[in-house]
Amino acid sequence: MLEMGSIIVGLITFLAIIFVFSAVVTVRQGHKYTVERFGRYTHTLTPGFHFILPFVDRVGHRVNIMEQVLDIPTQEVITKDNAMVAADGVVFFQVLDASQASYEVSNLTLAILNLTMTNLRTVMGSMDLDELLSKRDEINARLMNVVDGATQPWGVKITRIEIKDIEPPRDIVDAMARQMKAERNKRAAILEAEGLREAEIMRAEGEKKAAVLSAEGRKEAAFRDAEAREREAEAEAKATEMVSKAIADGNPQAINYFIAQKYVEALQGFATSPNEKLVFMPMEASSVIGSIGGIAELFKDVKGNTGTAKTTSKRSSGVPSTE
Repeated sequence: MLEMGSIIVGLITFLAIIFVFSAVVTVRQGHKYTVERFGRYTHTLTPGFHFILPFVDRVGHRVNIMEQVLDIPTQEVITKDNAMVAADGVVFFQVLDASQASYEVSNLTLAILNLTMTNLRTVMGSMDLDELLSKRDEINARLMNVVDGATQPWGVKITRIEIKDIEPPRDIVDAMARQMKAERNKRAAILEAEGLREAEIMRAEGEKKAAVLSAEGRKEAAFRDAEAREREAEAEAKATEMVSKAIADGNPQAINYFIAQKYVEALQGFATSPNEKLVFMPMEASSVIGSIGGIAELFKDVKGNTGTAKTTSKRSSGVPSTE
């Protein structure tokens, strides 16, 4: 009897332990568990310590609610301009509703992967090759909008889709390299031509300004020369007037000085002429003095005539002469 009682007690204890373990559920952080009662979903367990009815309730699905990364394998895509490219990428998603992710779709990861691959071919196939290579942000945005809208009934939020690599065929890459080289050569030639044009324009403007300044300089110099000649002519006229007045007053030294000065200036001009290296002419001082003396005799005659004229005038007026 004691042995039977011990067995019964041990069995009850074992069943109690099993009952306790069946009733206690611990949910880890970053996860949610769905609870099913007789195969029907009842509620969702959040992270922490929970009790359920043993043998009646059970954990249906253990759902990871952390943000997850799904790799998109490389696939061939035909672009709008019939270019074959290989593209791959990654998808970041997060489960917001554990019950929908568990019961609205079977194999959530495979469903997101296939949905992304299908829309990747659709979006990239509607664009040209140049757009694919230059508008990755637009491709990512369009893909995320489409995939996120399709996964909302599954309780999933698509946080980001990134295209990792787009690889065109080798011949297209070579053609693009040649095109880029030709474009850069074209830009270099245009820049060089523009530089030459600017240089010619600046040189022409400089020559124009130089010509204007030179013309203004010549104009100013001509004005100054004319003014100097005018002053010189005025001085010459004044000197001539003074000499003429002195001669009229009976001073022979004035015209003597005037003619001697012109004579010396003429000799100086002959001596300093650049076209003549040797000048033969009477250069003795006696010759010059003789010439001046001849001029003096001429003025004596002029003076004598002037004196005779004065005497005659006085006699005719009845004034006795002093001679």
